[in-house]
Amino acid sequence: MKSGKLRSRFEGDLAEGVKEFISSVGIDKEVILEDIWGSEAHVIMLAEQGVVERSDARKILGALERAKSDFIEGRFELDPGLEDVHMNVEDYVMKDVGEDLGGRIHTARSRNDQVLTDTRLHLRESIIEIEESIIKLQKTLLKLAEKSTERIMPGYTHTQHAQPISLGFWATAHVSMLTRDLKRLKNAYIHVNKNPLGACALSGTSFPINRELTTKLLGFDGIEEHSLDAISSRDFIVETLSALSILMSNLSRLSEELILFSTKEFGLIELSDEFSTGSSIMPQKKNPDVAELVRGMTGLVYGSLMQILVTLKALPLGYSRDLQEDRALLWDSLRRVNSSLLLLDGTINKVRFNEKRMSELVSKNFSTATELANFLVSEKGIPFRKSHEIVGTVVKELIRRKRDFSDTGYSRDILRKLGVDISTRELRDILDPKKAIERSKSLGGTSPKEVERMIKKFRREVDKRERDIKERKEKIESAKKLTEKMIREL
Repeated sequence: MKSGKLRSRFEGDLAEGVKEFISSVGIDKEVILEDIWGSEAHVIMLAEQGVVERSDARKILGALERAKSDFIEGRFELDPGLEDVHMNVEDYVMKDVGEDLGGRIHTARSRNDQVLTDTRLHLRESIIEIEESIIKLQKTLLKLAEKSTERIMPGYTHTQHAQPISLGFWATAHVSMLTRDLKRLKNAYIHVNKNPLGACALSGTSFPINRELTTKLLGFDGIEEHSLDAISSRDFIVETLSALSILMSNLSRLSEELILFSTKEFGLIELSDEFSTGSSIMPQKKNPDVAELVRGMTGLVYGSLMQILVTLKALPLGYSRDLQEDRALLWDSLRRVNSSLLLLDGTINKVRFNEKRMSELVSKNFSTATELANFLVSEKGIPFRKSHEIVGTVVKELIRRKRDFSDTGYSRDILRKLGVDISTRELRDILDPKKAIERSKSLGGTSPKEVERMIKKFRREVDKRERDIKERKEKIESAKKLTEKMIREL
């Protein structure tokens, strides 16, 4: 194998297979535009600081602009033999303007801070993309909730009928969970959007660089100051993967409900044909593959988080090649999470809720038993533990007789035998699922008015988050335009 760049210190060539083994071109091809942008900011800074002649910087920047155009138009193909995307870009520049000029691009910079700069630039935009996808799903759920504050369905604990809730209450529960996911991703973004460029290999540089300028040109919110820490740490990746893992946990729980609710046994929903698949042997099948794959991909995202944690646990400070694998885990997880969000949004948009079945189920299996116990406390003055015992006895007797609360007369007779006198009309009102949810007026409860209040609150939070995202995107775009302006003016 022919010796290439970075081999002057060595005797002979790399062993067969080593170059392919250590190459990260496949991993880092996603960040080539960020690599070019970071290189442009670096060269501008070197020119402004007098480290590189302005005339030389103009030629280097011209080559970088051509590299960008050629890549976008498919003319710049990465060579795996050059080890990584950084060397590919540098090689392009050298071939364009010569080694004397092209060789100056890497002054006061290491691939250690370069790859981190590329990663952070790419990751922050990926985080924003996922935040936007979360908001899209939230809006779909809120739209469902707004027309479902009085659509009754069974609420479950232990996957058993528990108490009546509304479909709007169910939908806003998932909106609430996703709100926390947005907060976690924003916190991760804060730590991601710091500039490591200028940390060099690990100890900074003797060149008179200006890290504030590259921070401004790249749209970072601040500088990752300590050079050794900046080069060594990947906790911003861990934090992002942690937020993504929790998000996928929440999406998996939503998916699990869609899978259960769509079964014949539950019958609460029917999934759209657009988001269902068939069987190779059973003609009647309609499978919830999208929801199942979201549930399955959750484990893969968890695995990425565990793998980077295991990689980091025994690394000394400074760069080690182990860290090359962090981007593969990160890019794969980001893709899986975003596709999961978009496809779940489509699934919810098209799902049909079986209101007749929801109403039928919520009227069965004693879901208003707690309401009866509460009535005995509030209206009859019976201690809750005693009222719990009374209602439990009523339920046991009804089950023994193969009856339920719909038999109000028989329920009333059992209560009388237990020393509790309630009129048939009063008992019917207590056991009515619709009236039960109307009575659940406590903060965060399932009553229509409370759900409507929460919908408005979530709408305000979504609007605020969208404004924040817009500001961040505008800052990134302004930084790109500033870089372009300084290239023109140099």
